[in-house]
This record gives sequence, structure tokens and C-alpha cells, in this order.
Amino acid sequence: MSWALVAGGSKGIGFSIAEALAKRGYNLLIVARDHDDLILAKKILEKNYPVEVETLTCDVSRTESRIKIQDWCKDKRFKINILCNVAGSGGSADFPELSVNDVSTLLSTNLESTIALSSIIIPHLKENAPSYILNVGSLAGFAPVLIKSVYASAKSAVHSFSYSLRYILKPDKISVSCLCPGPVFTKPSIANETMKQMGWLGKHMAMDVRLVGELAVRGMLRKKMIIVPGKIATLISYVLRILPDQFIAYLIYSFRK
Repeated sequence: MSWALVAGGSKGIGFSIAEALAKRGYNLLIVARDHDDLILAKKILEKNYPVEVETLTCDVSRTESRIKIQDWCKDKRFKINILCNVAGSGGSADFPELSVNDVSTLLSTNLESTIALSSIIIPHLKENAPSYILNVGSLAGFAPVLIKSVYASAKSAVHSFSYSLRYILKPDKISVSCLCPGPVFTKPSIANETMKQMGWLGKHMAMDVRLVGELAVRGMLRKKMIIVPGKIATLISYVLRILPDQFIAYLIYSFRK
């Protein structure tokens, strides 16, 4: 019996990824910090798909939560062959206005948890290979953007980590992919913030969250390294990867003045 662990899978992109996996018959281990959201996600998934869903309430940004996840998987002896590191946080505030605690939490949630959970789950993935890891980065991680710079820097590190991990784990028959979405309107505040910062471009780039989840899982199972949903976002990702970082930072700075 194969299990997929989805960190941050109770809502948003994480839930859409969990749903796409359920469609394919994977039993699910969903980890998130809100207990009510987890229970609702479990009810929906088990009602709509012939799968088992186990949940664990914890905040992956905290060290003790990672130990809790490790013990949970070990004690229950789940045969995990998919890990999806989706948990993340953004917010509208940016550096240097962010407090030191907020910066620490943001980095821990978006980057440290991805590395830590990978370390914890990789032994399970090796035992049940062929296996898959899906890390969630961002289109913002392709360039030194001046909007939400700490978030973008963390996601850039996720991209780099995913590339390295892909080749480290290749001999173990573990495929690593990185989802790099542009705007996804998972809640009204994100839609409003995107429209304020990006205008018509953000509106036309925005993707339906269920489609993002489906494309993410499809790309992961096809062993695609970088998964960028949407034609406009894909084109922009290519441009961002070609142009020098210094030039991109200057363009964004000039545009914001």
C-alpha cells in the first residue's frame, strides 16, 4: 500500500496536489498546522476518492514538529514513496520592515522545513523506490525580485536544493521535481495583492489552483525537473533564467520608482 506525504496539504495548492494524488489511487498523509482544515480535507478526499487519509496536526516550521513527523511515520510504518513539500508562507510585508522573528519563521517554513522533511523521509523513499519528491518553489525564485525579497530568496534556495537533490538521489531511483508557480489565487488577499503589484499581467498569469495541483503531480510522475504551470509564466521563467540577476534587479527597481 503506497502512501504520499503532503506537508501543507490541507488547503490551497497543497490540497490540490493531494487531490490529484488521490485521483491516482495514492493513500495520503497530510500534515498541516490547522486541525479543522485537516479534518475537512480528510472528509472531502475520502468521500470523493477510494483512498485512506491520515492526518497530523503540527507546524513544520518548528523543530519539534519535524521530530513528531519522524516518529509518526516510523511508528505507523507507512510505505511512503512520494513526498510533497508544499508548506510555505508569504505575506505582504517585506524586508527590512519584517521583524527578526518573522524573517526566521518565513525562512524556516519555506526553506528549512523542505530540507528537514526531505532528510526525514528519504530513508522511507529509498525503501519503497521508485519514489518521488516534489518541492514547491516559486516563479519569484528565478530572480532577485525586490517584492517579498526574503520569500523569493528562500524559494531560490529551494530551486537550488532541488537540483542538487535530484542528482544525489538518482542512483536510489528517487526522482526530484520542483514546482514553480506564478500567481495562484487561493484566497482573496492573494488576488488583491497580486493585482496591486502586477496589474493586468498578474491577472492574466493567474492559474486555477486545481489545475496547478494536477499539472504538478503529472509533471512529477513524468520525472520533470522544473514544473512551471501556464504559458505566460513558462515564458517569463525562461527569460528570468537567461538574463543576468543584476540586470533583472535593476529593471524591477526602475519599474517600481
